[in-house]
Amino acid sequence: MNASYEVRHARAEDYEAIEPVLDDWWGHPIASVLQPLFLDHFHDTSYVAEKDGELVGFLVGFLSPARRDVAYIHFVGVRPDMRRSGLARDLYGRFFELARADGRTEVWAVTGPINETSVKFHQALGFTVRGPVRGYLEFRKSLS
Repeated sequence: MNASYEVRHARAEDYEAIEPVLDDWWGHPIASVLQPLFLDHFHDTSYVAEKDGELVGFLVGFLSPARRDVAYIHFVGVRPDMRRSGLARDLYGRFFELARADGRTEVWAVTGPINETSVKFHQALGFTVRGPVRGYLEFRKSLS
């Protein structure tokens, strides 16, 4: 853990802090992709990072109920001034450990094909690209 921020499991009420920053952090409308139900139902497999009591990052993920070998990262955000701090890598690492502990052997994620920074980040973490699939790139990472 980096001493400049603290990471904890998310709570359903964290949506109230996350939703207002989404469009700003991405620079375009994106908030509709993350609905409150994700934190209502998957807060125990999601993470929130705070620095001095303020939201600086989050990861929303879940253990697939349909594919018992897969964990899925639905949405990740890092406040622009915290990018390149290692925070996103830390959040992903925590999720990988959670997935492994549940016996999952793969983690899947998606991003837009024009988001080159996200594509490179996922590839640097060992994800392979599948797709595009209906307008987005699907990534898969083996935890073996």
